[in-house]
Amino acid sequence: MTMETEMQGGCLCGALRYSVSAMPFDADHCHCRMCQKSTGAVIGSWMDFLIEQVTWLCGKPSEYASSDTTRRGFCSTCGTSISFRDTGHPTYYTLSIASLDNPNLIAVKYHIHTDSQVKWLTIEDSIPRYSGSRS
Repeated sequence: MTMETEMQGGCLCGALRYSVSAMPFDADHCHCRMCQKSTGAVIGSWMDFLIEQVTWLCGKPSEYASSDTTRRGFCSTCGTSISFRDTGHPTYYTLSIASLDNPNLIAVKYHIHTDSQVKWLTIEDSIPRYSGSRS
């Protein structure tokens, strides 16, 4: 990806806008209960960048400490769940794939926390699945 093809995204109301200067180094579908509750969806789909690859063009997310090391970012105007930071990995920044202007640009690599996947959801992809975290 070059600067001419950088991806952009933002929240529902437009108060938050960002650009990323590279493709994510990782991307996953998370089925954990915290992601389900914080996104209001049965899966949280996330993409990971180095912090210097993310530029906030308009506004910055408000953050909620959902655990000792997790900060979940959201728009304080419309409530969009947009980011995730693990304070144990201060050089990484995670963004919601759904917040991209074109989320089809991202290929998710695996599912995590599938032990919390809702039973009525059938997923027929061939990417790896982990019952907990991948590590």
